[in-house]
Amino acid sequence: MSTLRKQFEAFDQGRYLDSDGTESHCYNFYDWFCKDSSLKNKANTLFRASRRFVKKMDIDLDKHYVFFKNNCPMRGPLRDDFRICDRETGDVLFTVTPTTGRVEVWGSENYFSEALFEGHSISDFYSTREV
Repeated sequence: MSTLRKQFEAFDQGRYLDSDGTESHCYNFYDWFCKDSSLKNKANTLFRASRRFVKKMDIDLDKHYVFFKNNCPMRGPLRDDFRICDRETGDVLFTVTPTTGRVEVWGSENYFSEALFEGHSISDFYSTREV
């Protein structure tokens, strides 16, 4: 099993680790509906966004990992998200769609019953949280 620390270090070296710790041929995407050739650029964006999120939320780099999804909603365009998971249980703690103009943050703290935040900027979310 990988950790955020290992995943971010690999990313800094131009490598992509899946949550299981192996070199990723799909750039850490669990599921996708876009062209395979799009995954690397999407992963680059999501790794940067997840690193910022983890830092702002003070998430332990050694107890968690991240993976990506490219979602196909019933209406609207494809949307990418990253999911921060507990390394020990595999449980998803946060699901974040960091697309500017349409940001959503979902979390286990309310059992994913509704979005913790919906807005235009992930920075707006950070300003509403005390960490």
